[in-house]
Amino acid sequence: MRGSNGPRCGTALGELGLIKDGSLLIRNGEVVEVGPTRRVENLAEARKAAEINAAGRVVMPGFVDSHTHMAFPPPGAAGLDTEAAASEIRATNGQRLERRARSYLEAMARHGTTTVEVKTGCGADQRAEIKILRVLAAVKRVPLDVVATFLFRMPASGAGGSSENDWAFRELMPKIRRRGLAAFADVLWESDAGRVACLVRYLGVARELGFPCKVHADQPNAGAAIQAAVECLALSIDHLEWATASEARLLAGSSAMATLLPYGAFQSGGPGAPARALIDSGVPVALGSNFNPLLTPTLNMQTVVALACLRMRMTAAEAISAATINGAHAVGRASRTGSLEPGKLADLLILDASDYQELARRFGTNLVYMTMKRGEIIYKQGAVSGSRTDSTSLPVV
Repeated sequence: MRGSNGPRCGTALGELGLIKDGSLLIRNGEVVEVGPTRRVENLAEARKAAEINAAGRVVMPGFVDSHTHMAFPPPGAAGLDTEAAASEIRATNGQRLERRARSYLEAMARHGTTTVEVKTGCGADQRAEIKILRVLAAVKRVPLDVVATFLFRMPASGAGGSSENDWAFRELMPKIRRRGLAAFADVLWESDAGRVACLVRYLGVARELGFPCKVHADQPNAGAAIQAAVECLALSIDHLEWATASEARLLAGSSAMATLLPYGAFQSGGPGAPARALIDSGVPVALGSNFNPLLTPTLNMQTVVALACLRMRMTAAEAISAATINGAHAVGRASRTGSLEPGKLADLLILDASDYQELARRFGTNLVYMTMKRGEIIYKQGAVSGSRTDSTSLPVV
């Protein structure tokens, strides 16, 4: 995945930089060298190194899941009732929330994710928002890198000048920024013209505070959301299931990436984002799981890659780039992860497959043999408990 410093777009999205019979040298959690095995193994430092044999397997960067709702709403919440879900967060012990978050992160590690973005979204409920952000701060390095995003969701009664919104802009957002609890500010865009002014104002306040911005654009007629994302220099605009070819061209002339969520459309039965039009227009595309334990309960980025190929006409190489290096760009971490290059973190996977295209073909299968984070093995495929390794036949009942 070695390449330019910017996100991949156009034909570059499909260039993986494959090295057949390749090796990596890792020291202190970082990649020191990458290249053909014969050259790397002859380096003086390599002769003293512990060896992990990946013969016959694919070695690739760990997945960067650039869009999840892992922490909110909680499982068992009352459907789409934001206020009830926020109340449940307030009533739940912080340690229990942390244990639940760690269980999700461990499952992600088993399926190959090494960096994940997590959004809040409790509306104007300060206690619930801060509680979630503190939990994310507690788990942000173990076992994965967690990138927290403050997701602004307008109250049901909110309008452009409501006191609830003013309070969030004057007090909640500065507090989050001051304490370093979130890396990004996201907004759940709405198609109601009477509420657009408030959403635009939110993006302006976020920029003034120094937050890089993101926009949720999962509504029909996404033109206003796309225009706002372009004008506020958003880092990414997410979902885009309803984007048109002309809107793809508008995005191509901006600094915004498109983060697409194949599983979300698959789960809802709705349209998939026009990935082909976006890629062919030159828009940098990233992929995310949209994991939500209540509504979109998948955290496996292998499934996301397969669905991007099966339903959105992306090639396996494009989907892998979108789920690794471009995902890293979408969460501001591309200088440290997303590709296997000297100077970057040793965040990598070994797949139990000899061809990377198996990720597109073997839908629903966990191909991860090993996950490594910062040079440490955090998951390795093992035997099934109680299985027999000899040739003795088990009784048939």
